[in-house]
Amino acid sequence: MPLDRIDGPTSQTFAEDLAAIARPEGAELLIRFAPDMNAPWVAWGQQPAAYRAAFGQVAAAMRDTLPSARMVWSPAAGTDYPFAAGRAAEGAIAEADTTGDGRLDSADDPYGPYAPDPTEVDWVGLSVFHDDTGGGPAVNTVPPDDELLTALTGGGRPDLDFYGRFAEEDAHPMLIETAAFFSPSAAGPSELEIKQAWWRQVLEAVDSGDLDRLAAVVWRDTTTTRGVVGESVIDWSISLDPAIRAAFLADAADSELTWGPVRAPSESDGDAPSAREGAVALGGVLGWLVVALVLAAVVALFVIAVLRRGRSGLAYTGPPNRDQRIDLLRGVAIVFVVVNHIGLVSLFQDVTQEAVGVVSGAELFVLLSGAVLGLVYRPKLVSGGIGEVVLRTAGRSRKLYVTALVVVLLVFFVTRLPFVDGTTVTTFTDQGTGAAGSGATGRVYDLYSGADRLLQYPVDPQAVIDVLLLRVGPWQFNVMGLYVVLLLISPLVLWALSRRWWAPVLAVSIGLYVVGMLTRQRLLPSQFEDSFPLLVWQLLFVVGLTAGFHRREILEWFRSRAGLVVLGVVVIAATLFMLFSWNNPYTVSPLDARLALMPDNVFRTLYEQGFLRTYLAPGRLLNVLVLVVALYALLSAYWRPVNAVVGWFFIPLGQATLYVFVMHVFFALIAANVPVLASGGVWIDTLANAVILALLWVMVRTRFLFRIVPR
Repeated sequence: MPLDRIDGPTSQTFAEDLAAIARPEGAELLIRFAPDMNAPWVAWGQQPAAYRAAFGQVAAAMRDTLPSARMVWSPAAGTDYPFAAGRAAEGAIAEADTTGDGRLDSADDPYGPYAPDPTEVDWVGLSVFHDDTGGGPAVNTVPPDDELLTALTGGGRPDLDFYGRFAEEDAHPMLIETAAFFSPSAAGPSELEIKQAWWRQVLEAVDSGDLDRLAAVVWRDTTTTRGVVGESVIDWSISLDPAIRAAFLADAADSELTWGPVRAPSESDGDAPSAREGAVALGGVLGWLVVALVLAAVVALFVIAVLRRGRSGLAYTGPPNRDQRIDLLRGVAIVFVVVNHIGLVSLFQDVTQEAVGVVSGAELFVLLSGAVLGLVYRPKLVSGGIGEVVLRTAGRSRKLYVTALVVVLLVFFVTRLPFVDGTTVTTFTDQGTGAAGSGATGRVYDLYSGADRLLQYPVDPQAVIDVLLLRVGPWQFNVMGLYVVLLLISPLVLWALSRRWWAPVLAVSIGLYVVGMLTRQRLLPSQFEDSFPLLVWQLLFVVGLTAGFHRREILEWFRSRAGLVVLGVVVIAATLFMLFSWNNPYTVSPLDARLALMPDNVFRTLYEQGFLRTYLAPGRLLNVLVLVVALYALLSAYWRPVNAVVGWFFIPLGQATLYVFVMHVFFALIAANVPVLASGGVWIDTLANAVILALLWVMVRTRFLFRIVPR
């Protein structure tokens, strides 16, 4: 919720809801309201006046309704303030500009502008992590001996002395949240070297007596992922690895630390689901009944299709020169992309956000794009030879590249208009892939960093190079760089397939995928490598290309007895993946309904080990492959009813995906600038999504700007 919407009634409702569930038994209940508010990686960050006002409202409501609660004001350690490029509005920058020089920089006070009235604060806190990445590539480093103490006391700079200013002077107990960065995928010192050096600094701070107001330490004992650095796994924990845990316990044996848990479990804790409050969690018998009904329906549809194959009036009949089943699937994929990129919390998310399996529109789109290319260029390779294929694919690649440049520059100039809020397309807010509280979740990245140099005279050549290399641009559009490169290499793959070398082609592609998975190696400086690493994502494209090239042979094999058995296994696998995804407690869903057939920590462990998106973990890769095969089989068997119900909508979009992909960036920008959509109302957002999709469909049907926008 935006800070300016946190008023008295809202705060009172929050306090009453908290009072209904809070059961402090022998321990203080600490309310750490909107932490890290001085940082740009949270939505409420760097808005001093709005934050202070909201904190005051919540503090007043807590004291009236839940007097046992203690309000904690907890910014991020200001050592690197103002951190990455600030996202604050001009007015907020003016509020935080303590030096009066008109800008927000390292000379400004990182704490004072955000500090509530001391009478509203019961505790103070500080987020202090050893993390040298700066939001960039993963790097493992041993912390200097005085890093923690410097972060707490300022290292001789008075305005950075958080402990002295707010714990000692205001006589408040102090809490720190901490951990040390370690990524198994990065080189450098060992996990024990890094974490032991850090926890020894924490223990020294507790035991030295110099920081006598340090009253609580919270160690982020989790593993998380950070998408912007290639979805690298980050292990913050000290308890998961037995050797690390033993070393920590040995060092902490003589410490004055008082161990958790900080509250006694209530009687209902053992049975309470860990889903979000108010969510509908279908567990136990009801959950398994849902699973049984879905599996029974899928098996029945498959058996009926097999028994009536060749004799059913429902089966696919389409034009001989185009496979409309693929068009429809591409239409579904582009709708998934549009809904997720617009970013409104609407009912459409329930079917587009990993609801048909642990798959997003991006994977579907890359796989299907390869299939279309193989399908289209096989006859051209036979009739015109490899020369014609090279010319055509190079021309298409050039068109995509020019389109990408135009969109990048258009967005840049449009978002410079004073009445346009371009945050939604010029920055990326990391969603994370684990539980709430992930280390990366909420962090904001500037996707046009340095692009302002384009407006200088003379223009900085580096800014031009950044644009030409697609280092900048909207995150909703960065996959375009991947398609440019894949189209350039596609003639080589097509030529090899024409020589019947499909097995070596797939073997090489799988080998590159494994190398990319293990090394996290980037081949190009373009922005798309952050989200769609070329070495990894080429596999989906090559598999699609191979399948499209050999479509007739593959379809014929699936009609055989062995093929039908394999197809049955694929359909069941796709269904099981779908049911697995329904257990996800972290997917944002307006309906807040899910299966609850496994503990949340089990789901999260399985997800992080097998289904992370950026590097296409094996589970996700298998999921997208079986899903596309199953959906294609469904359309083949039941084409007429499916086409009658949804084909009129999805097929036109699927036949003009590039056009839709270009236009949706500007719809995302428009949606972000409609004030009523900022409220986050589910029904309003659902209506907005429906209007946007309807407009895109009408624009395609009427060929609006088709002479200008490629398709």
